Amino acid sequence: MRHLRTPRLGALLALCALALPFAAAAQADAYPNKPITIVVAYPPGGSTDLTGRTFGQELSTRLGVPVVIENVGGAGGAIGAQKVANAAPDGYTLLVGANNEVAINRLVTSAVKYKLSDFTPLGMIASQPLVLVASNSTGVKNIGEFIQRTKANPGKFSYGSSGVGTSLHLAGEMVKEQAGVFLTHIPYRGVAPLANDLLGGSLEYGVFVLSSGLPHIKSGKVVALGTTEAKRSAVTPDIPALSEHPALKGMDMGTWFVLMGPAKMPEPVVARLKKALGEVLQSPDFRKKMEAASSTVPTAPVDIQKFLTDETAKYQKIVDFAKIKE
Repeated sequence: MRHLRTPRLGALLALCALALPFAAAAQADAYPNKPITIVVAYPPGGSTDLTGRTFGQELSTRLGVPVVIENVGGAGGAIGAQKVANAAPDGYTLLVGANNEVAINRLVTSAVKYKLSDFTPLGMIASQPLVLVASNSTGVKNIGEFIQRTKANPGKFSYGSSGVGTSLHLAGEMVKEQAGVFLTHIPYRGVAPLANDLLGGSLEYGVFVLSSGLPHIKSGKVVALGTTEAKRSAVTPDIPALSEHPALKGMDMGTWFVLMGPAKMPEPVVARLKKALGEVLQSPDFRKKMEAASSTVPTAPVDIQKFLTDETAKYQKIVDFAKIKE
């Protein structure tokens, strides 16, 4: 009897093995059939959280299931990103991520263990420039005066950012590298204390995300010297791009928001999410909400893998220049 059962058992196991790919395909075809969690790797509030929530509402409408936002803050976004990298690759745990947790953190600290290959990049959601500003106490009114003043007084002035290794910090270092000027970097724990010192005159210059700096610029409390992307922002066409100055013609850095999932997601699930993302990006209501938040939604498909690879190479160059590896 033992010898008769063995071939039958082997045949049964073989049939099970053959059935597994079909079961996986059927599961992917049914996607989604339960709520999706979008991890935002920061506490509530701020540009990434706003983008994640606005996008999540639109995604829920397209996919017909609830989309839950889970704020997982800490370590500059690394904790939330690691959670998504470790999640089951079934499309039910996604990341709306920004520069820091997606590309920068692992370049500046060895404490971050995940790599870009631990994720499935799904697409660009939106972007916005950073903005270099001057305190009114400096008397500086434009980027030409900034370069002239800082070149004549190397090391005399300081600029602030929201922390070491953030995109704001790297943008400031990119200005220093390209313009050939030297300023001391002052890291702050967030935008609020940075703004307080700029408005109070105890800090000469600072870098903000445009949405954070714009209220202070509009009120006249700080002077906008220029935005950091290659071209002027459609949201603030009256503020010049730093790249318009000959010394900064290679300046191109912004903050961006992308949709990511864990590595090895089933292709049908990836295709469904990319289709839904494309539908969201074409929504006039979504575009209007993003513009109100100082962000720009891409009008054409972005090769997200190439984009992330190029951005990472750009950041690596600045990290090496500034020697900020921890």
